Amino acid sequence: MITLGIETSCDETAAALVEDGSVLSSVVSSSVHLHSEYGGIVPEIASRFHTEYIFSVLTKTFESADRDMNDVDLVAVTKGPGLPGSLLVGVAFAKAIGFTRGIPVIGVDHLKAHVISAFLEGKRLDRIRDLFPFVGMVISGGHTRIYDCRGLRDFRLIGRTLDDAVGEAYDKVARILGLGYPGGPVIERRAASHGGGDKPGFPRALLKNSPGIDFSFSGLKTAVMYYWRDAVKTEQEKDRICYSFQEAVIDVIDKKISMALRATGAERLAAGGGVINNRALRQRISERCAREGVDLCLPPGEYCTDNAAMTAASGEALFNAGERSDLYLTAEPSGARHEHGGKTA
Repeated sequence: MITLGIETSCDETAAALVEDGSVLSSVVSSSVHLHSEYGGIVPEIASRFHTEYIFSVLTKTFESADRDMNDVDLVAVTKGPGLPGSLLVGVAFAKAIGFTRGIPVIGVDHLKAHVISAFLEGKRLDRIRDLFPFVGMVISGGHTRIYDCRGLRDFRLIGRTLDDAVGEAYDKVARILGLGYPGGPVIERRAASHGGGDKPGFPRALLKNSPGIDFSFSGLKTAVMYYWRDAVKTEQEKDRICYSFQEAVIDVIDKKISMALRATGAERLAAGGGVINNRALRQRISERCAREGVDLCLPPGEYCTDNAAMTAASGEALFNAGERSDLYLTAEPSGARHEHGGKTA
């Protein structure tokens, strides 16, 4: 089976071809450069970019795999959560392909696809059903969630952000410090250049009284804002703040992973999302799993941010497990609640 994946949930226009769990080609075109001056994603700009570039992205995807539309057996498309206008472009495009070719179209949950992206390397998707149960995590620009994953169609939400997502907190701290957008890469780079030592003591919100394994990063962001307001404005001080802020974020994520593993009894962790590309975070998660004897699955860097390979792989696995969508498939942006909305300018 060859599955065409289409992803347009936010600012990346992406297409990919997957054959029996193996990625044949994956192409991503991002409009992030158009949003930088606004400090966040502008939905109207994002949806227009998708409309303009989706066909050329699709064409390049086929060229890279040396395949054509006649080779496609299934179309998998991100149905949500995400920005409404962006999702509509991808869903309409996928349905048009399915209708004209007479092949099935399956809608894929964007967040669950991020979890599945952790299995894209090493042909682990071939035995995805044997890898359950596990703890699944999404740590991205618009989402922070923890799942108790029992099966391809049985993801049980056990923790989520109550305010800012991790990536959103990075973007807002970068804005406070005047570091530009997106904030994740520049804060990671400046934190690494500081190298530790003396640093501000920012809070860790562990939410011990919360009924779930939830997150909160708004207080941390506010602490940075007030600290910077009264600080001596130097580049060295910015580096210290970036390091301390990132350490606080990683400490919380590390603690929540430990709580989730204990609560579920899982012996495997699969984590995806753009923030998972952060090297310091990957190292801490790896150390945690090594200490607890837990199998860790992380996606390669190219599959951390939004991409269509994870959409195609998830759609193919779901289809083989009996999942079906019909021509009335619609975008489902409302599933994001505030999480994806926080990423917009």
